[in-house]
Amino acid sequence: MLIETKHGVLDVEQEGLGRDLVLLHSLLADQTAFDLVRPALARNHRLWVVNLPGYGKSDPIDSSIDSYADQIADMMSTLELPQQTDVLGNGLGGFISLALAIRHGEKFDRLIVADALSAFPEAGKESLRVMAGTVRDKGMAAGLDTAIQRMFPPSFIQAFPEIVNERKKRLLQMDPSIFSGLCIALTRVNFEPSLSGIRNRTLVMAGALDGTTIPELASKIADGIPGAHFVKVPDCAHCPQIEQPIYFVKLVEDFLSV
Repeated sequence: MLIETKHGVLDVEQEGLGRDLVLLHSLLADQTAFDLVRPALARNHRLWVVNLPGYGKSDPIDSSIDSYADQIADMMSTLELPQQTDVLGNGLGGFISLALAIRHGEKFDRLIVADALSAFPEAGKESLRVMAGTVRDKGMAAGLDTAIQRMFPPSFIQAFPEIVNERKKRLLQMDPSIFSGLCIALTRVNFEPSLSGIRNRTLVMAGALDGTTIPELASKIADGIPGAHFVKVPDCAHCPQIEQPIYFVKLVEDFLSV
């Protein structure tokens, strides 16, 4: 469905019955990144699977993490989602969900952050700047191999070529200017001073093999949010819902069922 908000149209798929759960995908994916876990999650939740601005049929907006968070807040208001709604974000979606909790935390209940950081170290910022420049100057195809290596470990790439090819196909559909703008937006994030103000009950997870959002750094989100819990996902890099879907669903359901 296409949802009109004051910031533009959002492309959202709704599925399942139960307590509302909003799913936000990563920079390197779109809403289809959750396809492997949607059937299981939809048994207990009414899912709202978002194509973030600039992805799918969603209107592009200003490339800033705060703007994207405000857009999700507008969507929740338009849909009249209750305060008991929960939010889960992976990668870019994790950064947006953190900004949502900081700026609009009263709108929802529980927060799940998968493979995100409170701020990138300088080396991580530089990698994002390089990828942004490559895509901006040469197009999405030029950044595909780098993007895939940021998503998955070599063993996964070798073992599951069909999944990798599907991710490449989806990435090729991205507008290079939007993608590069989001890369730069991520370099500007610094949530560290604001984490202590988050009051949403929070689970933070990160893949043990994630070289993009390194788990030792991701755990600092949980350190900064009162009462938050951190879990390292074994044999997994940046997308636990793709690489370890059964483990991912169990983590999510165990957290949301308490």
